[in-house]
Amino acid sequence: MAADRSVFILLTNTGTLFTKIIKGYTRAPYNHASISFNRELSEMYSFGRKNPNNPLNGGFVKEDIKTGTFSKYPNTTCVIYELKVSEREIEKMKRVLHIFIRSHNKYLYNILGVVGIALKEPVEFSNSYFCSQFVAEILDRSGIKLWNKLPALVTPDDFRQSDRLHLIYEGKLSEYEPEQL
Repeated sequence: MAADRSVFILLTNTGTLFTKIIKGYTRAPYNHASISFNRELSEMYSFGRKNPNNPLNGGFVKEDIKTGTFSKYPNTTCVIYELKVSEREIEKMKRVLHIFIRSHNKYLYNILGVVGIALKEPVEFSNSYFCSQFVAEILDRSGIKLWNKLPALVTPDDFRQSDRLHLIYEGKLSEYEPEQL
């Protein structure tokens, strides 16, 4: 049997106007989800701002906790969860991820999908995702079923409610030190 591996789910709240609007509706403490393939969060992906200064230009992004959008919001709060997976599941996730990486320019941010969550109706367009939908899609296409719902209805808060995820950090993102875990 292959050794267990892990992926990491990062939920954040930057405190931007957009996240304040979402938080006003969801009442959830975190409104952005990302997936990382290492504890240092140096290989992390999501759907969000392509440019930290332009909230309207969104799509598939490789994120970095020290640069980009997160560096612009130093008071970003977060929770980091570890999900134990098999080597085979990691391989599947990376295959799905590489489809996104290869065609990164054709993906758009699914703003209507965020509205769909409020209406409890999935709004799906090809090549269009919002952050938690993307993370759920990576897991779902790799055979990891955390919920009994479509990825287009998964919210960042759903990750907090999953009993398969193990909390490893909560606090300011700028103060996260993976080597101390």
